[in-house]
Amino acid sequence: MTQDCCDALIIGGGPAGLTAAIYLARYRRRVVVVDEGHSRAKWIPLSHNHAGFPDGIGGEDLLLRMRAQAERYGATIRAGRVDVIEGSADAFAARGEGLSISARQILIATGVENRRPEMNEDTHRDALDRGLLRYCPVCDGFEASHQSIGVIGADTHGVAEALFLRTFSDRITLLAHQSTELDDSDRESLSHAGIVVASSTLDRLDFSGDQVVVHLIDDTELRFDTIYPALGSDTNNALARQLDVELSDDRCIVVDTKQRASMEGVYAAGDIVMALDQISVAMGHAAVAATAMHNDLRNRDGQTPAEKGDH
Repeated sequence: MTQDCCDALIIGGGPAGLTAAIYLARYRRRVVVVDEGHSRAKWIPLSHNHAGFPDGIGGEDLLLRMRAQAERYGATIRAGRVDVIEGSADAFAARGEGLSISARQILIATGVENRRPEMNEDTHRDALDRGLLRYCPVCDGFEASHQSIGVIGADTHGVAEALFLRTFSDRITLLAHQSTELDDSDRESLSHAGIVVASSTLDRLDFSGDQVVVHLIDDTELRFDTIYPALGSDTNNALARQLDVELSDDRCIVVDTKQRASMEGVYAAGDIVMALDQISVAMGHAAVAATAMHNDLRNRDGQTPAEKGDH
């Protein structure tokens, strides 16, 4: 079993967790990152809205660069999963298969998981790589400009995503994956924007060709250049619930302006916090959280003048 003792345990190896690791390591803190390897950033074939990469950068490439940078400054990164976490400030204990870690502070950066249409992993990865399947219109709606777009969703969330995508294309169809929950107001908004509502519910998706073939249960066949599932997401908040920190109505971790959760010594950053789910936002959260963590330890250890605020 791997045993670690650190100032800061970061749970999650996505952009938020790795950015925090870089900052904390450069603050000369002992940092351990536990990475389960499920960051949504890995799904990104090529991001064109990440500042500094005008020709784009792949999600996996970005994570590898961030990981190498964190390790260069002394952060320890463990592959694995934290199953149990307990304790309080200065005395947290985390355990998982082959892991036992004691830490003075915890940063939860476990993110969220998209609800995906039913398909096998190989098909899913291939569809993402070829731009036939997309999850983030904020990230890559521009790349879908003027394309025929299918939005999978049967409720107000699906309507909102279809309307958002109307910025980029006038060929949008809302595809219900179950009985529709659209009210008259939703239908009026869609009609006003020129968005079509499919004639019946979704039966299956075919990603084998150059376009996505959508089969409806009434035997209608539709073709799209790309599909956006608007099925929502689930927050990875199991560890937050173990610590009994405050959660929002959307089950995200509630934090203050320094990314502190409601329990002393616990912080959160990235998509697990209610904000715009973007890599740039996650990195900003992480910089704020890491600096607060460093300064909070300095305060506890009597290394700061009284009544001084964070930098």
